[in-house]
Amino acid sequence: MKIAFTAYGNGWNEQVDIRFGRAKGFFTIETENDSTEYLDNSANLNAQQGAGTSSAQMIINNGIKALITGKVGPNASRVLKTAGVDVYGGIGYASIKEAYEKYKRGLLTKQEL
Repeated sequence: MKIAFTAYGNGWNEQVDIRFGRAKGFFTIETENDSTEYLDNSANLNAQQGAGTSSAQMIINNGIKALITGKVGPNASRVLKTAGVDVYGGIGYASIKEAYEKYKRGLLTKQEL
């Protein structure tokens, strides 16, 4: 399964960004083999509107089934929910590596969208 973390940069030690739509990017992990990829979200950083829904569409288009982030707005929530993407929070200011360990141990809170 492919999961994504909102991230300030591309690397396991980068901090998870608590913003969703205006996150710098998404650090993705394929849980079957721990392969990673970074999706640049800079096009949405300064968007006048629609950053959340555009970011949600990027998540869906890349086959991501779980998202670890802070807050997701209502429009993006509807898009993610319709696509069946699970959203998890409760990460605080952790590194991607720390957040991934919490995810694997079931310590993150699944958000109701």
